[in-house]
Amino acid sequence: MNHRNRGLTTLAAATAIVSLVLVASEQSEAQMAVPNAEANRFSPAGSRLDPETATPQADAAANTRSATQSASEPISTSFFREAPAAFDNRTNGFDVQGPDFNTLDEDNVVPLRSFNDNRFIFEEVEHVEDGLGPTFNAQACRECHQNIAVGGASQIAEHRTGRIELLQFVESAGGSLIQSRATNAEIFERVPFEDSVGTLRISTNTLGAGFIEAIPNDTLLAIRNAQPSSIRGRALEVAVLEANNVTRIGRFGWKSQHASLQSFAADAYLNEMGITSPLLPEENTSLGRFVGFGTPYDPVADPEDDGVDVVAFANFMRATKAPPRGTITAAVRAGDTLFNQVGCTGCHTATIRTAAPGTRINGGALRVRDAVGNKIIHPYSDFLLHDIGTGDGIPVLPGADFASTASQIRTAPLWALRTRNRLMHDGLSFTKQEAISRHAGQATAAKNAYNALSQAQKDQVLAFLDSL
Repeated sequence: MNHRNRGLTTLAAATAIVSLVLVASEQSEAQMAVPNAEANRFSPAGSRLDPETATPQADAAANTRSATQSASEPISTSFFREAPAAFDNRTNGFDVQGPDFNTLDEDNVVPLRSFNDNRFIFEEVEHVEDGLGPTFNAQACRECHQNIAVGGASQIAEHRTGRIELLQFVESAGGSLIQSRATNAEIFERVPFEDSVGTLRISTNTLGAGFIEAIPNDTLLAIRNAQPSSIRGRALEVAVLEANNVTRIGRFGWKSQHASLQSFAADAYLNEMGITSPLLPEENTSLGRFVGFGTPYDPVADPEDDGVDVVAFANFMRATKAPPRGTITAAVRAGDTLFNQVGCTGCHTATIRTAAPGTRINGGALRVRDAVGNKIIHPYSDFLLHDIGTGDGIPVLPGADFASTASQIRTAPLWALRTRNRLMHDGLSFTKQEAISRHAGQATAAKNAYNALSQAQKDQVLAFLDSL
């Protein structure tokens, strides 16, 4: 929300402004305008990829060994602890819990003060006077990310289209994302007839995202390098917007198109809510037609947000707990073993460790805090891109460099799977069995091994999945 429309008039609010300056200085959360947001959104700056390792070589080797362990395998916890996990709308310790959430309103909320303050901003409904639109998909982060707890996945899906010309993918006019809502009927986006490629991408879970962000580059690369060539994933190098487009291994979004939660949040603020910020200051078009400030459709000058809300969104996600496991029974344990034996964990990596506290990540823009550092998580994903036959035909960006990503999708993290009834990237598989049957390409061997199981064994695998 545009801070001119939020009542920051209390002493606490003034203190928060000072704190924001200090945080920006300490964490280098640069609010730098990107001259061409579309061209620079995922394009690396060309600098060397930082392994982001702050531990001695022995510890780094141990981290690499643990990266592909099954969740049921014993693992040394001398320096690592299990990440806190719960659906309880409570902080993981990244920020303090803060005032009673139910007492917060637009007049007393203080961005970046606490988990609850940032949650309020995450849930806050945006309006035209805040910069909403003119084309958009949602009025709040919560619309797409709330299920059981705020930050969870939902049934909301975005729509992307384009076409093939001379064997190359060409985005729809104004970009592949077709916004499903508008502030004025005259600029509502409709899919051009020429667009022969189209897909839905369902909203992703953001609970536990701070732990994912804290996974160092070298851990994801070690997972990739340990995979057999037949299933080896692609570690996509993407730009960290707040670090002047320094490259990092992507991990957020269905195409792993973002590596930092601040970049992820800025992208969503613009593309899902139509609100510009210093990281992405250029307004979206309506199928290529300029509808930004200076036209009758957009009364708010760019950037419409000063960047504080983007950091608040990011810090809320960083402070959420990981999704918890359900009841563990004998059938679940047996299914866990079978899930590993048939090869599913080749991509759905069960256990990963985060970087040590104090490690600089996101191109140096963020320091790993104690709350998310040296943690053991069980996301059941390698966060790499794979071709399993369900690619949606739309690459991360047009052009030869990203052409192969059209057929690739990020390995879906399976934690919180039991809270979803619309599966796969498009949300068009409604049962676990249907989702399994859609696996092909690099997942063919694992699917065939699953199909060779007895019905009793399959039931055990399904029981295991129901515990995630």
